[in-house]
Amino acid sequence: MDIRDPVHGNITLTNAEAHIVDTPAFQRLRNIKQLGFGELSFPGATHTRYLHSLGAFHLSGIAFDSIFKNFPFLNKKNQKRLRQVLRLGALLHDVGHGPLSHACEEVMPDLKNLNIKVYPKLKRTQANHEDYTIKLLTDSPLADAIKKSFSDILPIHIACLMDPKLECPDDFFMDESLNFRPILSQIVSSELDVDRMDYLNRDSYFCGTSYGHIDLDWLISNLTYYQHRDQLNLAITRRALYTFDDFLISRHHMYLMIYFHHKSIVYDEMLHMYLQSPDCTYQIPSDIEEYLQYTDYHFYQHIFQSKNKWAQRISQRKPYMMIYELHETEKSKKPEQFKKILNSEGIDTIHASSQARLSKYHQTMSAETDRRIYVIDPIFNQKPYALEETTEIFKKYEQARFIERIYVNPEHKVMAQNLLKDFLKP
Repeated sequence: MDIRDPVHGNITLTNAEAHIVDTPAFQRLRNIKQLGFGELSFPGATHTRYLHSLGAFHLSGIAFDSIFKNFPFLNKKNQKRLRQVLRLGALLHDVGHGPLSHACEEVMPDLKNLNIKVYPKLKRTQANHEDYTIKLLTDSPLADAIKKSFSDILPIHIACLMDPKLECPDDFFMDESLNFRPILSQIVSSELDVDRMDYLNRDSYFCGTSYGHIDLDWLISNLTYYQHRDQLNLAITRRALYTFDDFLISRHHMYLMIYFHHKSIVYDEMLHMYLQSPDCTYQIPSDIEEYLQYTDYHFYQHIFQSKNKWAQRISQRKPYMMIYELHETEKSKKPEQFKKILNSEGIDTIHASSQARLSKYHQTMSAETDRRIYVIDPIFNQKPYALEETTEIFKKYEQARFIERIYVNPEHKVMAQNLLKDFLKP
């Protein structure tokens, strides 16, 4: 089976992989937009989680072949099995996403109601899209399709690439004495994964911007492995270090310019207001078969019928208007002060605070050596170093960026601006 992708060109699937793509669980992703309300800011951004998942799937196979092109596997069977589980992990990593991507997660049910049998202990109360992914992978018709299509891969093996805390029941990820689970998991989800490689280029392409473009071919061709004790970790060669820096900065700029666009944010905030309203009747079901019906279109159909003022604003495209915006590296008290001034005059406000950070990678690696990414020098054979010790990019962009915005009802825009005019002078 061949699929034409506007970003990567031809994507080829085996018959077994095509069978997974044809399942209702995966086909549902056709109706989940990649950027949620992003299309209201960038009209071309109507691409879906379906297309993105196929792109990540495609890149995972290329990455595996590049990383392990000279690796001495015990046999071809092991190599084929590990490559296949990686491709399936990348293909299905987003299968549990709810309507409008992350926006509706606050009305997901208690985690215990999903009855995820592979979870040893429940430390959280509310479910998220990752929990639905694990549920679909391990306890649904999708799990049955995986078992039917792949004789040597179990659904739990794919789930182990999504959630590092899951216990693998066997030696599936072993090739002789080496554990491949860490590196395969990192290719699916890490600071340098195929998920980000795809969505940066794809989102940039469909939004019509240039700052999300990365040198994908060079980045993937310089991925490699590093043996840390009895496991393999993801690594990158030193000659691609600046490309990695550009990769991080591009993602940072995409958050600031696209994902946190003021129009997308106000729709997210209005959705939050609706979901928190006493008369909101929209709830994500815990029944996994019923969940497959909950798509972007299902949500829009729901709010079209709602009498709630926030639901009507979303469905009728009547957002609150932004009258104030501040970009800082520290939290500011001004928005709350301005909000009090406006509220005291009877002007209803929405205060949105968005936070962007270049990376959280270097803050978490000290206690998680199995998730570290390394930098190696194949030319001069210098000692490998952990990624955070090799590049200065983490230190230079250590501070978070806070974007503070105040929105008001369009009817009160002029009045609100007049009340704040003395504060908003350059």
